[in-house]
Amino acid sequence: MRVAHALQARDGDEFAKPGTLVEVRFVKGQSLSLTAARLLALMILTAGGDAWEPVAHRMRKADIRRGHKGNERISEMLEELHRTLFAVDDLSWRGRKATKRFSLIQSSREEIDEHGAEAGWIEWEFTPYARRLIRESETYAVLNRQAVLGFRSSYALRLYELGALRLHRRQSNWRADMTAIRAAFGIAPELYKDFAQLRRKVLEKAKAEIDHLAHFTVDWREIRRGRAIVEIEFTFQPKMAPAQLTMAESDGEDATPDARRADQVMPIATPPALPAPVRAPTKRPGSTETALRFPSGSLLYGSEPFGELAKVHGGGWSRDLIADAYRSEMGERLANLSGTKLVKSWTGFCQAFAARRGRP
Repeated sequence: MRVAHALQARDGDEFAKPGTLVEVRFVKGQSLSLTAARLLALMILTAGGDAWEPVAHRMRKADIRRGHKGNERISEMLEELHRTLFAVDDLSWRGRKATKRFSLIQSSREEIDEHGAEAGWIEWEFTPYARRLIRESETYAVLNRQAVLGFRSSYALRLYELGALRLHRRQSNWRADMTAIRAAFGIAPELYKDFAQLRRKVLEKAKAEIDHLAHFTVDWREIRRGRAIVEIEFTFQPKMAPAQLTMAESDGEDATPDARRADQVMPIATPPALPAPVRAPTKRPGSTETALRFPSGSLLYGSEPFGELAKVHGGGWSRDLIADAYRSEMGERLANLSGTKLVKSWTGFCQAFAARRGRP
C-alpha cells in the first residue's frame, strides 16, 4: 500500500495491484469479461493506497470510458463484478486444507442522471476478505493504465498481470499444470478442450498483445508426458532500451493502441508527467542556449534532470552505474538525441534497468 500511495502521488499511468489479488483463481466455470476486468483494474488504481480501508471509493463514469470508445455498460460490469466468485487456498476450522470462495465487491452505487446514464459517479466498497488480502499482500505488480485499456483479450490482460507480478519478484518463469492454468485464466470447462485450440485462441493471442503493449515480452514452453501436454512454463523478459527509444523518437505516446500495434512500436511504460524543472529547454533563433544533452560525467552533481530521474525510476541502483549502461547501450545514437526525447528515453531505460535487475 505504500507503493500504491507513492505511485498515486506521481499522478502518472502506473499503479500497483496487490500480488494476492493478481494470483487469486476464478471459481470453476467463472471468469471476468474484458470490460469487467478493466473496470476492476481502474477501481484498484482509484482506491490506491487506501484500498484496504473499510471506506467507500468513488470514480467518475467518464474516467471509465476514457481511453476507449463506446457505451461501456457500466451497470452490467458492476453486476458482473458482484456475482463473480474467486478462490484461494485456505485452512478449515479443523486446520485442514480448504478452498475459500469470495467476491471482491461488497456493495456499489451508480448515479442515475436524468440526462443519461453515462453521467455522474459510481461508488463501491471492497468486501472484508478482499481488504484483508490487500492489506496482507507483501508483493505487488506495477501495471500501466494505458496498457490495461489497450488489451483486446481478457486472457492477455490476465497474463499481463501475472507476468508483471513475477518480474517484480525477480522470477522470470511461471510453470503450472493445465488445471492451474485454466483456473488462472478463468477458462470455462467446455472451452478449448483440445490444446491446439487453447494455443491458438488463448496463448498466441495473449502473446501478440503483451509483446506489443506491455513493458515485457512473453514466451512459453510446452511440457509433455507422452503425447499429452501436461504443463506450460512461461518466461517473461523486460523489453530492452532500443524499443523504448524508438517510441520516444516517434513521440508515439499519444497514439491509440491500434495505431501503436500497426507501427510495431511499444513503450516500456508511459512515464509519469514530469515537473517543470525536468522539461528540456529549446534553442531559440539567435540564442546561445543549447539543447539538453546527456552528460558525459557523473550524475551525482549538476546533472539534472538525469540524476533525479535515475533516483526516482532506477530502483535504488547507482546513478552512474545506470548511466554507464545507458551510454554503452546507446552508443553513437546518443549524440543525436536531445531535449524531451532524450528525457523520455533515459526515463524508460532506468525503468527497464530496474525491472531487469530488481532491487540492489
